[in-house]
Amino acid sequence: MGGIKCAVCPHGCVLEKGQTGLCRARVNEGGVVKPKNYGYITAMGLDPIEKKPLYRFHPKSLILSVGSFGCNLRCPFCQNHDIACADKPSGGVMFMPPEALLTQALECTRSIGVAFTYNEPLVGYEYVRDCAKLLKRNGLIVVLVTNGFVNEGPLLELLPYVDAMNIDLKGFTESFYGFVGGSLSPVLRTIELCAKKCHVEVTTLIVPDKNDGADEMRGLSSWLAKTDKSIPLHISRFFPRHKMADIKATPVDTVYKLAAIAREKLSFVYEGNC
Repeated sequence: MGGIKCAVCPHGCVLEKGQTGLCRARVNEGGVVKPKNYGYITAMGLDPIEKKPLYRFHPKSLILSVGSFGCNLRCPFCQNHDIACADKPSGGVMFMPPEALLTQALECTRSIGVAFTYNEPLVGYEYVRDCAKLLKRNGLIVVLVTNGFVNEGPLLELLPYVDAMNIDLKGFTESFYGFVGGSLSPVLRTIELCAKKCHVEVTTLIVPDKNDGADEMRGLSSWLAKTDKSIPLHISRFFPRHKMADIKATPVDTVYKLAAIAREKLSFVYEGNC
């Protein structure tokens, strides 16, 4: 007996041989923690860049979006829970090593590059890293859509090959991050690090009675402004999903009121899903 600590995210899962981590995507294989989702693509589509959402990065362009399976948070409102909460490839999955993804991206002539999205891409950061190196070498754009709950080591290894990120800032309290299965401070550190290296936009989904307070938005937008007031903030409306299917959607007025508060500190604030 003697487990190996996974170094990818702050959970620091200690895994015995054959054991899979909380993210369901990393496994102790022969005494080495490896991504078991490496190369497995569960979702692919050609999306407007604004759908990531990235509003101030190559506007009106298209990007090839790909996702795998696994996530290191447990948001009860997850809209992609069928793949984010999965622990293995299921029907319709493609195995696409980095060279094959590069070929797919180059053949998609309307796309500016590849966005790693849908599930949490950083739980399989080795695949993202290997693909990103090839994509950049061939003049393509690399985008990450991430919850930002990652350790500095793997993040800094990836950043030289990333052009833009949308980072979910789920809320601005430790209690809300406990609700989604993580912690706040590592995500704030991710935003600080990434804002110095690539284009960053931030998204906060407003969940009724959970993170919809005016004071919380003042704290969030004030902190983000101290990092860089020009970082765009997307304030999005919650709709019933997953384990919160019985909760009513966020009132539209709430989103607009919180956006007005954020505009007191930030240069670019956008209402989403309204």
